[in-house]
Order: sequence, then C-alpha cells, then structure tokens
Amino acid sequence: MARRVVITGTGLLCPLGGSAAELRAARLEGRDALRPSERFGGDGLPRRPVGELLFDAAAHLGRDRNLRPLDRISQLVTAAAARALEDAALSGEALREAEAGLVLGTMLCGVRTIAEFDRRGLERGPTYVSPFDFANTVINAAAGQGAIWHGLAGLNSTLSAGPAAGLQALAYAADQLRAGRATTLLAGGADELSAESYAGFERAGWLCGSAGRECAVPFDARRDGFAPAEGAALLVLEEAEAAARRGAPALAEVLGGGQAYDASRGADVASAAAATARAIRQALAEAGVEPDGIDTVGAGANGGPVTDRAEARALVACLGPRAGTLPVTAVKAGLGEPLGAGGALQAIDALASLSDGLLPGVAGLAQLDPEAALSIEPTARRVAPRRVLLTATGFDGSCAALVLGRWEAGGARA
Repeated sequence: MARRVVITGTGLLCPLGGSAAELRAARLEGRDALRPSERFGGDGLPRRPVGELLFDAAAHLGRDRNLRPLDRISQLVTAAAARALEDAALSGEALREAEAGLVLGTMLCGVRTIAEFDRRGLERGPTYVSPFDFANTVINAAAGQGAIWHGLAGLNSTLSAGPAAGLQALAYAADQLRAGRATTLLAGGADELSAESYAGFERAGWLCGSAGRECAVPFDARRDGFAPAEGAALLVLEEAEAAARRGAPALAEVLGGGQAYDASRGADVASAAAATARAIRQALAEAGVEPDGIDTVGAGANGGPVTDRAEARALVACLGPRAGTLPVTAVKAGLGEPLGAGGALQAIDALASLSDGLLPGVAGLAQLDPEAALSIEPTARRVAPRRVLLTATGFDGSCAALVLGRWEAGGARA
C-alpha cells in the first residue's frame, strides 16, 4: 500500500498575521495589509503599496539566544519553523526520533544579504566584510540555518521557483515521504522584501501602479500588477502511520502535486495557461482525482495582468464547465505577493476551509475580469469542500499545482 502524507502543524509570519488563526480572521474579514512603502522608493523609484512585515526576531526566538549568525530571512524561516513544530507537538525526544528535515521554497532568499556583502566589499574592501554575512550569501542558507537552530538532522533542500516555489516545496516533500526517504518534513517557503528586489520588480514593470491604477486585486479588471510582500510559512508533513503512532491529529492529506514551466516566462497568456494546465493535470493524476472531484480552488493570482488571466484560463481548461460555478479564492488579495511563502500560505488558507467550511472572498474585488470565467466573490461564503486544488502561475515561468483533501483514516484517500 502506498504511503500517505498528512499535514500535522503549521507556522507562519506574514503581513496579515502571525498564526493560522490570525490569517484566517483577516481573510474572512477581508482585511488589507498593503500600504505605501516607507522603506522603499526614492532615487527615481516611486513608492508603491507593499505588504511589509514587522518582525522582532528576539521576541520570537529568545532574547538570550545568539541571533548574529542569522540574517533576516533566516530569522523568519527559523521562527516559522518554531511555530510549526510547536503546533505539531514536535519537540525534544519526539523531534529527535522523527529525524525531521526541511524543504524550503524561495525565489530570492537572502538577496539583501548578498547585496550588502558585495557592497561592503566593493566600498571598503574584503577585510571589512562580515563572515556572518558570507555564510548567508547562498540561496540554501535559510534552510540550513533553520535546520541547525532546531536540530533537524533529516533531508534539507531548497527549491527556487518564484511564486510557485512554496507549492513545489510541498509537493517535493510529499514525494520524499511517499518514497520512504523521510517520515517527517517541514515544507513551505519564505522571501523577504528588499530594496534590490523592489527596484528589480519596478524596473521590470511588474508592480501595481505601472498602468497608473495601483490595483493589485487578483482577477479584478482594474489590476495592473502585484504588490510585493514578504513572509515565511511552513507546514509539518508526516507519513500518516508515523503521525498516528505518536498520536498527532491529521489536519489534511496531501494527495498530489504537479509542476511545469512556461517558456515565455509570464509574457504570453496562452503559453502560461498551457504550462499551468499541465501542472494541474499532473496534480489531479497523482491524486487520482477527476476534475469533478475538486470542490474549491485556492489560486495563486496576485494581480498580474498576464499571469492572473493565464491561471483563470488553465482552470477553465482543466475543470471544464464546472469552472464557472466552482468557488475560487486568492490568498494574495490584501496580502500581496510573498513569492516563496505564497504556496504555503495558500495551503494554510485551504486547511481552514476544509475544517470550517468557509471560503474567504477576494478582498477588494470590485470588477471581475470578464475573461476570468470563474466563480469569484469579494466576501466569504459557505462551502463544503473535501478536496481543494491550489495553483500558482509564476511571472518567472514556474507553475505548480497541489491537491489537498480531508483526512479519512482507515479508508481510501479523500
């Protein structure tokens, strides 16, 4: 019998809250965390809305601990991991016995640390660069630092796949668990806001405001780009029998995942839609679920004119006539685009819907794009989901999909 993979805990830090409960409340209320940036802009760059995270590392990780080896992104990952492990009741001997590992999805990871390291070396010479900064200039540094901090001796991997990285990390971790290469893995994603990424996105014309409207509402006809955001979110994934042996309740089951690449890198709607559709079909096939077995959709739409439209087309192509009535939401409404953290936040949002039967609306939605032939509403509604499809269409070309289902112990997959 194939091994089954369950979710037993979550931990997060994002502009809409510092826990699954806080994120849930903000989503159901339709809260908006986007504000004009106080940190970025100037020097020829406009100040755009962003989703900034107020974060005191010492408050989360301990004021008596040595935080110097951790840059900000490593601190975010380490803090999210602490919350996920606590939520899953994994600590002390239980954590050591689990030989847990960490799979992190990210787009840029410590790009701010890399830039500071290079800048200091160029301006003052190599003698003055910080050895602590050097250790954090590789893209897998945050995953490594988080594992060191928590004593995670198992598999440690970093996937860099833009806004699709979080979903890809969850799918990869589930594959490792099914293959018997691990019994417990933290998986999800993280990215931080930095002057370097802000400038790059602005100059690429991807940020909201590029068409003068500053609308980053997913699937809204007025949208003209995304609002950059930051955060970290991790889920504890376990082999189902291992979780049962330690008495850990399953929040949901990871049924299947899929990945694909859009060679136009988000420039062509048809190409991006085709790639996203390939990822969706892979996820459905691995989950053993027909399109009519999907009850709700958590889209990765972020307000990008091309990628949102491509994601909508892919959903219609894969789900058929039901797509027009199938309830769809988008966690990045009011949150912004947290890049690597996005997929894990989508998953945590979906866990709540599987539990309480409520689907949050798309905050700020006023004028649905007529080409988005989907059932999308601005406010929360009652649903009865057994299986949820999560999707992501990245402006870098990476696309992903994941199917989650209610846990049904002792029986077939949901």
